Amino acid sequence: MLKRTPLFQLHQGLGGRLVEFGGWEMPVQYTSIMDEHLAVRKAAGIFDISHMGEVLANGAGAEEFLNQTLTNDIRKLAVGQGQYTLMCNERGGVIDDLYVYRLASSEYLLIINASRIDPDVAWLQQQLGFFPKRDAVLLQNMSDHAGAAAVQGPRVVDFIDKCFSGGSTGGAVVSRASELKKNQIAQFQFAGQPAWVGRTGYTGEDGFEVIVPAGIIAAVWSSLSTAGRQYGLQPAGLGARDTLRTEVCYPLYGHELDEQTTPMEAGLGSFVAFDKGEFVGRTALAGQKAAGVGKKCVAFKMTDKSAPPRPHYPIWSTGPDAAVIGEVVSGTQSPSLGIGIGMGYVKPEFAKPQTVIEIEIRGKRSPAMIVSKPLYRKPV
Repeated sequence: MLKRTPLFQLHQGLGGRLVEFGGWEMPVQYTSIMDEHLAVRKAAGIFDISHMGEVLANGAGAEEFLNQTLTNDIRKLAVGQGQYTLMCNERGGVIDDLYVYRLASSEYLLIINASRIDPDVAWLQQQLGFFPKRDAVLLQNMSDHAGAAAVQGPRVVDFIDKCFSGGSTGGAVVSRASELKKNQIAQFQFAGQPAWVGRTGYTGEDGFEVIVPAGIIAAVWSSLSTAGRQYGLQPAGLGARDTLRTEVCYPLYGHELDEQTTPMEAGLGSFVAFDKGEFVGRTALAGQKAAGVGKKCVAFKMTDKSAPPRPHYPIWSTGPDAAVIGEVVSGTQSPSLGIGIGMGYVKPEFAKPQTVIEIEIRGKRSPAMIVSKPLYRKPV
C-alpha cells in the first residue's frame, strides 16, 4: 500500500499524473515535464515535498551526537543556519544525504529522504545507544506530523512575503522571509501556527522550503499558489524535480548515492570534515582520501542527437580497445540544454573532463563527453 501526502487530493484535482516514488504515490507531472522545468528556470514552480522526513534532535548532547554521526561539521552552524551533510556507515557508505538546520542553541532539524525515513531513524537510534551522553539527547521522528512544500525559481522572492507576514519568531532573525540568506531558516506564523521557512533548494534556482504541521499544508499550498500566479508560478512534479537537479548535478539517493558508495567516490568530499574529530566512517573515508577511489562520479553530455541516456546504461571507452568503463546512474533529456545529459560512475582514469566516451542506449553506442559539473549554469 503506497503512502500519500496530505496534498494527495489536491494533486488529483490539479490533474497530476501519480506514480510510485520511494513508497509514496506522488505527482510526476501536471502538464509536462518540459513546461514545469522551464517554469522553474524562468519564473517559479511549487513542489509537494511532504513525503520527505523530518527528525528533531534536542538537548545538551545533540550537537556532539550529530557531529559524531554526520560527516559535516555542525559546530559551524549559527542558530538559523543549515548545511548539507551525509550519514555514513563504518565502511563510509552513504546511509543518506540530508540537510541539518540549527533551529535553536541545542535544537536541530534533519530533513531526510522519503525512501530512507525508516533506515535513517533506526540508524540514529542505534548510534544514540552507543553515545555516552545519550540521556542528554532526545530524537523525535516528526515525519508523519509535518507537511512541506518547495517554491523554486527566480520570481519566488517577489511573492514569498505575501504568505508569511511579520518578522521571524525563531531561527534566523529577519523581518521578512525574503531577507533570509541561502541556507538560512526562520520560523514565521501562518494561520496562527508555526511555519519554518528555509532558503535552500534542489533545483539550482533560488527558492524556499516551507515546513508546517500537516493539517495546514494544503492552506499553505493554496496561499503560495494564489500569491505566485501573477509571477508565473506553476505546480511541478517529480519529473521536473529530477531534470532540474540532474542539470545542476545534485545527487539523488538510490542513484548517485547508496550504502555501497562513499562521499569521496561521489565527489562530495567537501562535505566531509576530517578536522572535527572522530565520526562514523571517518577511518574508511580518510583511507580513500589518501589512497584514491576505485570509481568516480562524473557528468556527461551527449554530443549527438540520440534517445536520452537512462540509469544502468553501460558507459564505454572509445578506440580499438573500447570496453565498458562504468554505468549511468542518472540520465535525461535536458530541457534547458536541449540534449541528453547524465551522471555516471567510471574508472578514475576516465574521469577527466573532455574525455570522449560512448553511452550504450538500447544496444547502440552513442557519442558523449565527460564535462565539468554542473551541466547547466545560469546565464549571467
